[in-house]
Amino acid sequence: MKKNVVYLLIVLGIIFLALAIYYWVTPAKSLPHFFPGYLAGSAHKHLKHGLAALVLAIGAWVLAWFWSGKKPATSTPDKD
Repeated sequence: MKKNVVYLLIVLGIIFLALAIYYWVTPAKSLPHFFPGYLAGSAHKHLKHGLAALVLAIGAWVLAWFWSGKKPATSTPDKD
């Protein structure tokens, strides 16, 4: 179960990175109509939307890194 979550977070990070690049290179008039930032006839590129997607990608990868770590060793109580 833990491995599946890590793989899912890695894939989500890749998707968010691709979305960030897409926002940076595509003008607002060429975005799909359901994307935030679509504006008919505008040549403006949404740098802030791309930056937000990049932050989400990095966040997903950091979370995957933390989830993939080893469990801390549990200490057993001393028997006296």
